[in-house]
Amino acid sequence: MNLYEKIVAGEEKISLVGLGYVGMPIAVAFAKKIKVVGFDLNQEKIQLYLNGIDPTREVGNEVIQTTSVEFTADETKLREAKFHIVAVPTPVNDDHTPDLSPVEGASKILGRNLTKGSIVVFESTVYPGVTEEICVPILEKVSGLKCGVDFKIGYSPERINPGDKVHRLETITKIVSGMDEETLDIIAKVYELVVEAGVYRAESIKVAEAAKVIENSQRDINIAFMNELSIIFNKMGIDTKAVLEAAGTKWNFLKFSPGLVGGHCIGVDPYYLTYKAEQLGYHSQIILSGRRINDDMGKYVAESVVKHMIQSNLPVKNARVAILGFTFKEDCPDTRNTKVIDIYKELQEYGINPVVTDETADAEEALKLYGVQFVPMSEIRNMDAVIVAVAHKGFLKLNKEEIRAMYQPSNEKKVFADIKGLFNRNDYTDEEFVYWRL
Repeated sequence: MNLYEKIVAGEEKISLVGLGYVGMPIAVAFAKKIKVVGFDLNQEKIQLYLNGIDPTREVGNEVIQTTSVEFTADETKLREAKFHIVAVPTPVNDDHTPDLSPVEGASKILGRNLTKGSIVVFESTVYPGVTEEICVPILEKVSGLKCGVDFKIGYSPERINPGDKVHRLETITKIVSGMDEETLDIIAKVYELVVEAGVYRAESIKVAEAAKVIENSQRDINIAFMNELSIIFNKMGIDTKAVLEAAGTKWNFLKFSPGLVGGHCIGVDPYYLTYKAEQLGYHSQIILSGRRINDDMGKYVAESVVKHMIQSNLPVKNARVAILGFTFKEDCPDTRNTKVIDIYKELQEYGINPVVTDETADAEEALKLYGVQFVPMSEIRNMDAVIVAVAHKGFLKLNKEEIRAMYQPSNEKKVFADIKGLFNRNDYTDEEFVYWRL
């Protein structure tokens, strides 16, 4: 019997190293079919899972309460598994260079608990070469085992979309790769247990790593183009959304829209590729220019709001500005790497006191990471300007009366920045509102 057959027969377990927005749904999906050990360093998170609480809101409390995943913060439990999936974040440092410490740390933990005959599959987004040139040497050094002899490796990039209930692990084609044909076959078959959409067998680990890193780079560049158009059309007094709707009637026009690009993927992955390119002597032209545009959009939004306030004869210093939404994407509690903080900080530079409301976001995380204390929606009153920064479903329900109630009644003009264009522009083009969107 090979490892796949033993896993299916229940004789061997698989492990998930890292139980965040990506790792936890994978663990839960596999646990419906096979035995799974779910490991995370964060004991508080493990305790929440053990108590039947899903802090990520990706699968819901009910699923966590009934899943057979063995949640643990005890790394020695990894010794019970023979097939390991590493799903830890790969962020960037402040200078935009890759921060490989989480994936290196996970490799050390796994190395300490690796047994002969194991397969290790990395899911974290990296530049081509990280799995074989950085992770393997750590695994070998810490475990004392030899890659290719005592254990095998593979790479299968995660494509989970946090907060998305349609595009899930099961419904997205999974890229898989392995160090040799036999390993690739076992990895492919293991993932086929849960991925209904099927797997795509990449020809090498480096090809799979490269495929992942360009997926988000492509999206980043397309959004950067839209953001640049938005800046140009705003100068021309043309509504960008109206332009995109008109252009979108052509069959091959790609439907992207302007916005803030945050999160752990689109705003991060391109830097992994350009970092490796620079090591090889190539300085990126297109990828980095797209990054520059997208990284500056929070500042641009704040500046635009301030300009509209000045045009409306509203004093800027000590003005009260509300920001609705703080997460990096709609209907997802994650605030890490959100670009809304850029709007917040830029407004502060003008002597403005921004207030933030977001009932979807992880309030504790926002306070810890950014020092931002949320206020309840009911306290958004007497404002000089309101910025709808995130397209949460809850905000979509707001009507004109509710939005009007947020402003200082004595102000003749109400500056309303609807970044994502959630509301009907025609409803806010009267004498009362100064409506603006990207």
